Amino acid sequence: MKARPLPRLLVLGLAALWLATPGLASQAHAETDGWRFQLTPYAWMAGLSGDVRPLAGAPTVSTSRSFGEVLDDLEGAFFLTGSARHDRWVLLGDLTWASLSQESALAHGIVVEGRLRQRSVTALAGYQVVSEPEHRLDLLAGARAWRIEAEVGVPALGLAARDTERWVDPVLAARLRSAWSPAWSTLLHADVGGFGVGSDSTWQLVATANLAVSETLHLSAGYRHLAVDRDASGTRLDVSMSGPLLGATWRF
Repeated sequence: MKARPLPRLLVLGLAALWLATPGLASQAHAETDGWRFQLTPYAWMAGLSGDVRPLAGAPTVSTSRSFGEVLDDLEGAFFLTGSARHDRWVLLGDLTWASLSQESALAHGIVVEGRLRQRSVTALAGYQVVSEPEHRLDLLAGARAWRIEAEVGVPALGLAARDTERWVDPVLAARLRSAWSPAWSTLLHADVGGFGVGSDSTWQLVATANLAVSETLHLSAGYRHLAVDRDASGTRLDVSMSGPLLGATWRF
């Protein structure tokens, strides 16, 4: 028996269902529609642990502080990541900035004031080597530039010292984005760098779950761990920063 063609009404119904499914039609359109951009400001509730010698000649201090303890000394912080995509090519950037200050009392009521400012800028470029409807994998390479500024002062004695360290680490990265439903997706990001060029080593892991509120707005929650190990110019920085994060992504 000769197969009968699908009724026109059924064909139209299937097409309408595909176009109405969030994330499928819009994603297919986005993949062929030139450049796509997204910006994500986020809050990173990180604790801090490791060894720090902020000034040459100063003693090395070992620390382990929860986010609540870090928050007590926090003067300000700003975190922003963004990306640009064209076909399978991708550009990725990330900016972190934080300023901490602390006072300690010595004998006879003498106060020691300390301040630490940290800034890192990551720039990566790469290619989407896996492009499936559910899973997309990017491989990237680039650099992470660091700036660490430390100040120590004893106002009562008129003493003060300040030092600024700057360096750049080469970085290799991989990002896996997985769609589990029209509304829910996950992101896994891993990078490693340093290789003795700037720091001895640096590495990072990020995992988030993402909810599509609309085509242009996504909300994210997850966890981030960032570590750096550098011993140069008399200073020492071997620290790990880790904690949960919350973010909001605008796509355009």
